Parts: sequence; structure tokens; C-alpha cells
Amino acid sequence: MGGAVALLLHRKDPTFWDGAVLVAPMCKISEKVKPHPLVVTLLTQVEEIIPKWKIVPTKDVIDSAFKDPIKREKIRKNKLIYQDKPRLKTALELLRTSISVEQSLSQVSMPFFILHGEADTVTDPEVSRALYERAASADKTIKLYPGMWHGLTAGEPDHNVHLVFSDIVAWLDHRSHLRRRQDRASMVPLAACTDRCGGRAAAADSPASPEPPRQAAAGGFLCGLTGRANHQQCRM
Repeated sequence: MGGAVALLLHRKDPTFWDGAVLVAPMCKISEKVKPHPLVVTLLTQVEEIIPKWKIVPTKDVIDSAFKDPIKREKIRKNKLIYQDKPRLKTALELLRTSISVEQSLSQVSMPFFILHGEADTVTDPEVSRALYERAASADKTIKLYPGMWHGLTAGEPDHNVHLVFSDIVAWLDHRSHLRRRQDRASMVPLAACTDRCGGRAAAADSPASPEPPRQAAAGGFLCGLTGRANHQQCRM
């Protein structure tokens, strides 16, 4: 549900993220596995009575998510990973969250990169396609990996994991370079900063000030253009 959490935060505050890398996100319930409305209604009627009952039928996620058998067994031996059926209340909350995210896919406006294995049976690749097609983002990318399962970054053979991380790093690196160029272009020159700061930050070749020397301030203050990426710090 990491993808769903990221999208919910973005919906609450569109400026919260500069961008997102979404690996097999569960942002919509596939029609192939969506429970019948009657079943949901019945379970909802008893969720407050038996919230912890493990009565929701599910397949073994570890067997379905981790393709590499050695890595799969390592995951299965990890005692910190919950491996039982989901409790009723948990399953219904996951369903409600997914439906809520699905209804707001068109509101997604941040840059994002979706990666999904075409052989994923945990979250349907069609879910990622739906996000890509509906999102309002001007900068959006999707890559589907033939034959790969759900655990792209941990459950695939090493050469597949390397390929996935290489794609992620390349996507981030390209946008980091663009961001740095934008930051450099928008930085305020020292002279302009001096003017804005009332002449307190004197240039190196300026005559000495007749005022008595001041003790350097412990902190600094921001001056220059508005915006967190465009601030230049001037010290007293």
C-alpha cells in the first residue's frame, strides 16, 4: 500500500512530493479480484463485531510476489513479516482506501514513474495503466517488465533487480539534473542579495564600514526569490 499512501498524501497536499517512483502500486482494485458488492455489505455488517477474525480468503502473497525461490524462502523465514490471512477490519480498510484512491486518479498532477511486472498476480498491471492514463501529470512514465512478478526490487533474480534499479536511478538522475539547472538559473547574485538585505553583506572590494564591528549572528536569514528552491542565504 506504499503507492496508495503516497497518492493520498499527494491528494491532501499536491506540493508534498516533488515526484514519485511507484513500484507495482495498489491504487485500484482490479475487476478480476474485486469482491461482489453483496459480500462487502455482509462483511461490513459484522466488522465491528468480529474485526480481528481472519475470515477473508486470500492466496499466499509470498508465493505470488517473489519469483526467485531462494529469496522467497528468506522472506518466509522472516518472523517480522505477517504471513497469515488479513483480519476482517484490515481487509475492509484496504478495500475502502483503494476505492478512494481510484476515484481520485485524475487529480494526480506530480511527476511519477510507474514500474510493474507484466506477470504480477498480486496487483494487476492494468491498475498501473489506469493511473497512467487518468493522471493529469504532464511528466509521467510507465514501464512494464515482461515476465516479472510483483517483487520487482527484492523478489526477482539479481539481473532483473539490477535492471529495475537502473531504470529508477536513470529517471531520478535525469530530473535531478534538470532541477539543479533550474536552481542555478534562478539563484540571486550576491550583489542583488546585498541590495535586498539593506547593504549589510558588503562586497569584498567595498570600503570598510565606519560602524563598529558587530558580533556575527549565530544563524542566517533568507533573502532573494520566493520559494524553497530559490532562496539564497546571507549572513550578517
